[in-house]
Amino acid sequence: MSMDVSALKGIGPKKAARLEKMHISTVEDLLYLFPRDYQDRRSTTAVADLHAAAAAMIHVVIRRVDRPFSYRRGKKNILRLRVEDASGSLEIIYFNAAYLGSRFHAGERMYFYGSPKMTKGRMQMIQPAFSEDMAQEGILPVYPLTAGIGEGEMRRIQRQAQQYISTMEDPLPETLRQEHGLVPLREALSWIHFPPDSERLKKAKARFIYDELLTLQLGVQMMRRQTGRGQAMKASAEPFIRHMRFPLTGAQQRVIDEILSDMAQKKAMSRLVQGDVGSGKTAVAEAALFAAVKSGRQGALMVPSELLAKQHFANLAADYAHFGIRVGLLTGSMPAAEKQRQLAALQAGETDIIIGTHALLQPDVVFDRLGLVVTDEQHRFGVTQRKTLAEKGDTPDILVMTATPIPRTLAVVLYGDMDISVIDELPPGRKPILTKAVTEKARDKVYRFVGEEVAAGRQAYVVAPLVADSEVMEAKSAKGLYRELQQRFGSSVRVGLVHGEMRQEEKDAAMQAFAEGRCDVLVATVVIEVGIHVANASVMVIENSEHFGAAQLHQLRGRVGRGAAQSYCILLCGKNAGETARSRARIMTESSDGFYIAEQDLALRGPGEIFGERQHGLPDQKLISLLRRTDLMADCRKMAEDILQEDPGLQAHPLLRRRVERVFGADVRMII
Repeated sequence: MSMDVSALKGIGPKKAARLEKMHISTVEDLLYLFPRDYQDRRSTTAVADLHAAAAAMIHVVIRRVDRPFSYRRGKKNILRLRVEDASGSLEIIYFNAAYLGSRFHAGERMYFYGSPKMTKGRMQMIQPAFSEDMAQEGILPVYPLTAGIGEGEMRRIQRQAQQYISTMEDPLPETLRQEHGLVPLREALSWIHFPPDSERLKKAKARFIYDELLTLQLGVQMMRRQTGRGQAMKASAEPFIRHMRFPLTGAQQRVIDEILSDMAQKKAMSRLVQGDVGSGKTAVAEAALFAAVKSGRQGALMVPSELLAKQHFANLAADYAHFGIRVGLLTGSMPAAEKQRQLAALQAGETDIIIGTHALLQPDVVFDRLGLVVTDEQHRFGVTQRKTLAEKGDTPDILVMTATPIPRTLAVVLYGDMDISVIDELPPGRKPILTKAVTEKARDKVYRFVGEEVAAGRQAYVVAPLVADSEVMEAKSAKGLYRELQQRFGSSVRVGLVHGEMRQEEKDAAMQAFAEGRCDVLVATVVIEVGIHVANASVMVIENSEHFGAAQLHQLRGRVGRGAAQSYCILLCGKNAGETARSRARIMTESSDGFYIAEQDLALRGPGEIFGERQHGLPDQKLISLLRRTDLMADCRKMAEDILQEDPGLQAHPLLRRRVERVFGADVRMII
């Protein structure tokens, strides 16, 4: 449905521009803007049965209205209602809503819908929706919004769009739908927005989960099928392995053997290496790069930050010095003259291995004989970026490394275009990181402990979920904590700050100061999740840990425990942490196994937050977060394989082909 969204009644240029900010320009885009939640207004809950943070509808009598009569500049105007039913009473509060003062009257009955909270022993509802006939509204969708378009208006626009559902063609053939028990597209689009009942909403969600996973599987499998034939690289890594400072674990040796076996084939390698924090993925990559160079090819290692690139450069240059392997460095902040020297050496074949950031993707980066591409922390690089670097060689081997713990059942689906190796063993002698979850009451004790560690010559990270204080989200900010800790510690502790809104050179300078010991406590956002290795750091404090997913918590914890000293991770849970967040904190304190943590978090939340950021070239997973059935994921993969077996270019499935093209862009159009 390519009709412009402005064709809908009431959508003029201004509203169309606001929708454009949400990437909605056509009626089809609008219909695929799925609700982020639903409000079930079919039945009421007694006041006595309300639970904090659990949204509910109540039908009550208004007993008292405390109308706001004036307010000072800068102060919130508060309207308070005391309401009750036969089971009990509660307080309803509206901020800056003087206009509602004449809307409510003592003695009248009213429906309210909202999430109750307990404040100083009193049950309250803040800013609930209200109506005299709310029980007639059924199950209402709740949409993601943009400035200038409210919830009611978005529902009205979506109701208008419903009339065009009948023109939508179903990309899934009827035989496939029936075989897998999926409802037709038109019914699914209607039910996902305005579900008549819970059962039909469930069926609509299942259909779109299936659609997203099938699109993903078709795309990655088509990319895998285009993997060309490269030059076999049969050199051994044994001389390098014998020269290593530490013996390999059995898991490292097994993964190296798998990689070298791939490299010895004419078919280009495409392999993902999953390894928990500290499992020795870098040593595995070094062995593979060594084999590539000794086979007469060049290697490239792409990492997500300049600091990490510089650290890898120093380490690899030292590790390879004995073998005469020439290592180069390429970063965005490099002076122009130095960059030109590096580019010339690379193109002339005078550099064997180049280490860099996204700068390696630039058009002026030309290789003489690129044979192996290694990307570190795959969740920071998307499918398209990986391909861009690979296209700089003649079908080079691809090796992807990640410390993000991904359950194998999910990894098989998300990385359907790759073989998977797992380093499931840590080097002997590593001290486990002691992890503890505490509440706000322990804040002073936590920071006294941080001060003691600094006094003992060690360093600490303090991570916050926000850059700056927010009126919308009740959580600590990096800027606020930076000021707070400077005041708390005074001149005895050097406090640094790094966050995502800083310029790259400022971030690098802050992390470099910490790495060199010129900063004792580094206050940060998740920008330090990857890309910084400081052996002297022994404490990780994560403020408002309820705002982080398990993968992020585990990655952040992995920033410490890299030296000889005992290390600690302290999860400071906010006062509004829900049961899911508390369960996640318990999992973190019970285990240091990233894969176990990921499996448990998958059971808690579904896989939608496995990746902190969307990968360019993969679906945005609108509904995958609702999915907990790994059998359905495997089913989608099998369906994709069957379709491509009969129709490799999707010529007989044009609608499926268009969906895959929209998600994967030129990557797939090259081969269909």
